[in-house]
Amino acid sequence: MTLSLTDAQALVDDWVQTIGVRYFSELTNTAILMEEVGEVARVMARRYGDQSNKPSDESADLGEEMADVLFVLLCLANQTGVDLESAFLAKMERRTERDRERHQSNPKLRDAAPST
Repeated sequence: MTLSLTDAQALVDDWVQTIGVRYFSELTNTAILMEEVGEVARVMARRYGDQSNKPSDESADLGEEMADVLFVLLCLANQTGVDLESAFLAKMERRTERDRERHQSNPKLRDAAPST
């Protein structure tokens, strides 16, 4: 199934209205977003960084944690009237224009092997 950001926003809005009862406040959702991003950071630090896993970290699912971040971000977009698909496409266009040559000419990126 293919899902656009516009479709995802509508799916989240429908879920909130029918199952979630209502949106949490924008401030609460912002705090929840930070919490969810922290959970992604925890998985990344243990899986790809220098921190060792704790037994409770073994079953962490990175995709699930990223999906939690996306869900709350979609909630905030709905609450604040942001069309994320349009905003994302516009941002990609600006990034492409701004960085068209910058990254290609950066020896730190060009000559270094990607970290794993």
